[in-house]
Amino acid sequence: MDQQIRTSETLKDVRYEIRGQLANHALEMERRGYEIISLNIGNPGLFGFRTPETMRLAMIENLGQAEPYCHQKGIFPAREAVVMQQQNRGIHGVSADEVFIGNGVSELIDLSLRALLNPGDEVLVPSPDYPLWSAAVALNGGTVRHYACSVDNGFMPDIADIGRLVNSKTKAIVVINPNNPSGAVYDRNILDGIVDIAQRHKLVVLADEIYDQMVYDDAEFVPLATLVDNSVCLTFSGLSKIYRACGYRVGWCVFSGELELAEEFIHGMELLSALRLCSNVPGQWAVQTALGGFQSIRDLVQPGGRLYQSRQAVIDRVGASRFMSVHAPMGAMYAFVRLDPRFDGRFDDQAFALDLLENHHVLVAPGSSFNTPYSDHFRITTLPDTETLNIVFDRIESCLEQHA
Repeated sequence: MDQQIRTSETLKDVRYEIRGQLANHALEMERRGYEIISLNIGNPGLFGFRTPETMRLAMIENLGQAEPYCHQKGIFPAREAVVMQQQNRGIHGVSADEVFIGNGVSELIDLSLRALLNPGDEVLVPSPDYPLWSAAVALNGGTVRHYACSVDNGFMPDIADIGRLVNSKTKAIVVINPNNPSGAVYDRNILDGIVDIAQRHKLVVLADEIYDQMVYDDAEFVPLATLVDNSVCLTFSGLSKIYRACGYRVGWCVFSGELELAEEFIHGMELLSALRLCSNVPGQWAVQTALGGFQSIRDLVQPGGRLYQSRQAVIDRVGASRFMSVHAPMGAMYAFVRLDPRFDGRFDDQAFALDLLENHHVLVAPGSSFNTPYSDHFRITTLPDTETLNIVFDRIESCLEQHA
């Protein structure tokens, strides 16, 4: 038999179970006729959310200008709109030259780490994390060091743990706020502590803020770049979540802070951006309208708004359960639910997720998929309407009842 073609060694530390074996198994079940409620991905369009009409119209009206390649950094109106948003948030010294438009934040994470890292460089990443960050560090020759954001601390970063992890190889720190998967929103004191460590050690700050306006109750989103003066900060955001436009594949990355230190870094990003020619052009024409127009997300996250009510339904159902607990998510569109300790050692998150899929036809993401040292959590998106969520939790309760 011919020898199998083996994958690259760089993939050995790459995990993305959100769209991994369980998701593939769910697709196979759907082909066999089963109806699966898929809660593994935060994809607003699948749950009836629409992109604002003004954004769709902006794309249509500019299709004639969207046929050629654009500048590798993106079209000027989109980049300038991002600059205006940053200035309105109190982030100064940024021009369109420091803004990169990409095929979603995912591409820009990869490009920025490729431009930044040398083999063996270390990057501090939260645990739990959005696993793309850990995967992208590994794919680009870096080493991930996870800092603790424990459930007992409300999933807030442990500043002392971050300080202990910094060494001569540490190059950057990733901050995901509002957080995916936990829904934690970091207060100013926490962010000040992270920035203090970053500035003392001249670490690059990588601020993933794709859920920036998606906060609930009295939670306050603080743009990390407003606190970074003596280091380099990269802010990542885009149209996917706040503007419910995942399929447009439009994200942006903004350099700010001590930009004199970032000249080579920016040139590296320019080179990598040029190699892929440019990002999706039609979607870029929606950016100016999105950032400058009515912010409909505010109605969705207020009491009575659909995102708020769905989140509350999850909190209520978990609160009424004998088998689960959850730290109320204060931002984003997920809940990171904990299984009762009675299941420890005999029914972990992977076994639970597989049982729930095969026997109850609900797909969730096991908590260990988010690079946790524990296996007693699972993540669901809070995007479905309350009726669907009640059906989901009826099935979860039934599943757990059988194993209790």
